Amino acid sequence: MKLSRRVSWFLAAFGAWSWVVWVTFAKNLWKDASGLAFDHGSPTGYFWVHLTLAIVSFILGTIIGVLGIRGVLASRRASQ
Repeated sequence: MKLSRRVSWFLAAFGAWSWVVWVTFAKNLWKDASGLAFDHGSPTGYFWVHLTLAIVSFILGTIIGVLGIRGVLASRRASQ
């Protein structure tokens, strides 16, 4: 499959944005003081569900970003 340069850049930017958002979320989840994520020092169901969500989003963001970067590199090689 051939991606356009515009779509490739969008996918690369989406991958980077996903990492920024979910890393921030995971840090905030870890430091949660409201009692939702930790109950007397023990992780709660809320913590595990949201940690799983963040990990899956890291993985998908990485895959999407890599596809975008590969598309950008391929379009550069094709234009040379």
